[in-house]
Amino acid sequence: MMEFNSSFYFSIFIFLLTYAGIMSERIPRSLCALLGAGLVVYSGLVTQEMALRHFIDFNTIGLLAGMMILIGVVKKSGFFEAMALWSVKISKGRPKELLIILGLITGFCASFMDAVTAVLLITPMTISLCRRIHVTPIPTLIAEILLSNIGGSGTMVGDPPNVMIGSATHLVFNDFAMNTGPIALLNVAACIIYLEIIYGKELPKTEMTAEELGKISISSVITDYSILKKSVTILALTIFGFIVHNLIGIESATIALTGGVLAILACSVDPHEIFRDVDWDSLFFFIGLFIVVGGLETTGVINALAQAGISAVGGDPEALTFTILWLSGIASAFIDNIPFTATMIPLIHNMQDLLGLAHADYMWWALSIGACYGGNGTIIGASPNVIVAALAAKEGYNITFGHFMLKCFPMMLVTLLTSTIYLYVRYFLFGTP
Repeated sequence: MMEFNSSFYFSIFIFLLTYAGIMSERIPRSLCALLGAGLVVYSGLVTQEMALRHFIDFNTIGLLAGMMILIGVVKKSGFFEAMALWSVKISKGRPKELLIILGLITGFCASFMDAVTAVLLITPMTISLCRRIHVTPIPTLIAEILLSNIGGSGTMVGDPPNVMIGSATHLVFNDFAMNTGPIALLNVAACIIYLEIIYGKELPKTEMTAEELGKISISSVITDYSILKKSVTILALTIFGFIVHNLIGIESATIALTGGVLAILACSVDPHEIFRDVDWDSLFFFIGLFIVVGGLETTGVINALAQAGISAVGGDPEALTFTILWLSGIASAFIDNIPFTATMIPLIHNMQDLLGLAHADYMWWALSIGACYGGNGTIIGASPNVIVAALAAKEGYNITFGHFMLKCFPMMLVTLLTSTIYLYVRYFLFGTP
């Protein structure tokens, strides 16, 4: 029987205290994570050197920071406003079609620039467009939340949990595209059908007149064509870099930061202005979380949990995979999927080591899918949800916890069910890749 010392229990206490602070939403989550990290270091569970060398994942921090800088430059061109007006023209101002088009745009953008950035850019435009056609933006905003989390799950850079998983494993951009991408496409289609069922009758069947549509000029919102051409080209090259980064031996963080710096230089924009748009709160949140979870690793908590998890399913990899999927999904509906993923990564590493399954990648796909899709269960399940709700509230549109859960929790369960079938058929029925 394992014996645990005081450090073991103290690391758990710090972890739970940090989680409680994050969930309370009374203290900024970055501050909660940094306070928890401070307790871990000052108590001697992790030294500063250990934190910097072993626990703070620079690849995750660098990848997110680089993409934030790059998207900040693209944003200055008016590209995203142009996409929004294009959506109105294509849909002819019909609320149902606009909901689907904006939702799909959000999901697509989330796949390549991260879900948080996608909703930050598209939510204000959505509210403005819905006011223009005189409908409530809440159904469209909910569609964007659902599709941002689903779309973001399809690539390594799409959602923070995937960024963390990719950085902590041997998995690269193409691995995510080939393994989480297919089920993401299937669930995007399922989500569109679901949105039609729950909102199809609620949305008015109005449309803008030809005269009103004619007054909409997409080119009028492009503020700088030079920045548009250069920044979008660099964005495309950066995405291509992610695809081939394992072939050229350069980490994804380096590619993202290179793209960001090149965009600033090529477009001659003020770097100070771009850096102000970087989400420093999220970056420091990650740094603090890595150290807090490092405390659990050094004291043996992660190893103990791994052994307990294996014992609970009798060491069966299939049962363990589906447990990871559903645990990640249900848990991520009620707690932010970022700290949950940070905790699960070393736990899965330990379970794989104990079972001798070093390359059981299907466990990572189960974590990725569960954490990303589970975020659709409640309004607090993922960062994009919280951001959209906050931006909507500022404009006088309140997306309540109860309304969101009533509409979206069933969809979350549907995506987890389809993912269970997908994982079983692809990795267990016909063997692992």
